[in-house]
Amino acid sequence: MKDVYILGIESSCDETSIAIVKNGRENIYTCIRTQMDTHAEFGGVVPEIASRMHTEAITLVLDDVLAKSKITWDMIDAIAVTYAPGLMGCLLVGLEFAKTLSLIYNKPLIGVNHIAGHIYANNLVEKIEFPTLGLVVSGGHTELVLMRDDYDFEVIGSTKDDAIGECYDKVARILGLKYPGGPNVEKYAKEGKASYNLPKPMDDDSLDFSYSGLKSFIINLVHNESQRGKEIDKYDLAASFQEVAVGELVRKTRSALERYDLKRLIVAGGVSANGYLREELKKMCDELGVHLSIPPIKYCTDNATMIAAAANPLYKKGLFSDFSLNAKSQEYIFDKKD
Repeated sequence: MKDVYILGIESSCDETSIAIVKNGRENIYTCIRTQMDTHAEFGGVVPEIASRMHTEAITLVLDDVLAKSKITWDMIDAIAVTYAPGLMGCLLVGLEFAKTLSLIYNKPLIGVNHIAGHIYANNLVEKIEFPTLGLVVSGGHTELVLMRDDYDFEVIGSTKDDAIGECYDKVARILGLKYPGGPNVEKYAKEGKASYNLPKPMDDDSLDFSYSGLKSFIINLVHNESQRGKEIDKYDLAASFQEVAVGELVRKTRSALERYDLKRLIVAGGVSANGYLREELKKMCDELGVHLSIPPIKYCTDNATMIAAAANPLYKKGLFSDFSLNAKSQEYIFDKKD
């Protein structure tokens, strides 16, 4: 069969990225232009600044990809783009750019959900085999997803409130750590000991998660200690938080694997870059004899490689988008459980 080359575009937040992927699995070349240093000055992403910087960078990023990949337009089979979820202005920059390229070069357009992109980043490591359990962990998602086939998502567990990544970022702000919050909490945790007695979030027999109570407990703990004139040990509190938060992720993932008799686990989303989570999941999977797949760090954070990879199953099914495709700041792609 003919090789399929898909050009992917990602601009949902603060990374301008374009990539070309062969057959959904081989990264030909990826360019990422990050805005992290700019937004660090504000303690978080400023949407208006982000969308403006995408506009300034996107043609330069495309030029870099085409020049270094040695791929010509006649070799490209389709153009994939993130259309949801994300910051609306940022999404629109990438989407309108993709539509323009699709029109000019007469290439099929494929709209890709950002979370699906994180899931299919695993195909860049090894081909996803079904059935498998997916653990989706990001700033907006904490879900256990049963996959029986491509784009067959059944949620069997989800967060009732804050996502794990959101909780990491809020704890970082409570501790006065710089942006990006999550990675800095992990850095502090490596230097500390889990000496604080924190409540386990959603400690029950369900497959659901809840992190708002843990977050509130830490807010009150820091406030009360401050009122007493005592200083919090940021390193120990970060370690205590991470041990409890990740511990519940691993415990409920184990429960899902056992309950559904699954022997494969894939991990997706920005929080999958967390080293402690990776170590704990590997220990658990080794104990259960479960095959674990986690993308390398470069494919865990936002990138266009995963978007092009996620578009490949859609291309094979002929599921193309027309020019009415619009950006959505929120979109839930998973089926709700009964």
